[in-house]
Amino acid sequence: MEKATFGAGCFWCTEAVYSNLKGVIDVKSGYSGGHIKNPAYREVCTGRTGHAEVIEISYDSTIISFKELLTVFWETHDPTTLNQQGADKGTQYRSVIFYHNEKQKELAEKSKQAVEDSGLYSNIVTEISAITEFYPAEIEHAKYYANNKEQPYCQFVIKPKMDKFKKRFLDLLKE
Repeated sequence: MEKATFGAGCFWCTEAVYSNLKGVIDVKSGYSGGHIKNPAYREVCTGRTGHAEVIEISYDSTIISFKELLTVFWETHDPTTLNQQGADKGTQYRSVIFYHNEKQKELAEKSKQAVEDSGLYSNIVTEISAITEFYPAEIEHAKYYANNKEQPYCQFVIKPKMDKFKKRFLDLLKE
């Protein structure tokens, strides 16, 4: 089992997407990239901790590759808006790939360059940084979409993202 850590806006949205992929064993919402230990959601939301809302993905690389996880990353958020995804604004919503080893760093950099070269996006602001520490989010954030599908944020933000994701990545979905 391997790990990947991505920040692509609200971790509720990102967790919902990656939880549906074949080969993904577990997805945990949390915080990374900041300067304080054991941050709480309330602190991260201030934008003063330096942490991003991220997900830590545990996956079986014989079923899904890091490269495939990156493809999903690039196509399920906007990597051109600095510190923002939709109405969610602040440094905690930045686009970031936290690599766990040199191979992931190399693949992340190559995929970013390929996306830039493809013309799909211009002016990509996604940062690529070494993972230092992952702090799990509070329990109420775990599997948020799965447990709260009727909440307005889930209906108006996450559900449309999930519908688009499921159409685009049909071949990678769990049955």
